[in-house]
Amino acid sequence: MKNENRKLSPEQREEILGILKARFEKNMNRHEGIEWANVHAKLETNPEKLWSLNEMERTGGEPDVVGYDKMTDEYIFNDCSAESPKGRRSVCYDREALESRKQHKPENNAIDMAADMGIEILTEEQYRELQELGNFDMKTSSWVKTPANIRKLGGAIFCDRRYDTVFVYHNGAESYYAARGFRGSLKV
Repeated sequence: MKNENRKLSPEQREEILGILKARFEKNMNRHEGIEWANVHAKLETNPEKLWSLNEMERTGGEPDVVGYDKMTDEYIFNDCSAESPKGRRSVCYDREALESRKQHKPENNAIDMAADMGIEILTEEQYRELQELGNFDMKTSSWVKTPANIRKLGGAIFCDRRYDTVFVYHNGAESYYAARGFRGSLKV
């Protein structure tokens, strides 16, 4: 997607900032010690990142601040929707997997969608860290960044939470299910 398309109107900007602020204030346990004023200031100076957060919101991700990287002076936003974002389900893992399907192809794939949105798909480690903040994917599952050695052999990995435990599974990268999507992360 071209950069000129990654701009929000003043109304959209104010709307997403209001949504993010309300979610931030409602879920203080996700970001103890972080002040909204500092997050807001970063968002104001990064319109492309705000566009990406709007895309996360538009597709059902409910992004929220989950941390702060002192080394890079960046706030970390993750999708915090209770279940895998609705607007990002029924996708296979990546373009190679999508192109390998001969019939019944899904409309898209997780890796390209994340790139188009300007976000990164969660790693297994990030997924586990997110699960420490709440119970996510109790009925759905989410693709996570797959190690190259697994992907080279045609597989991909995904996670969910069942029985109060985070599970990691494998599947063919070309598979897709109505209850499987992906969660993203964005540093601002």
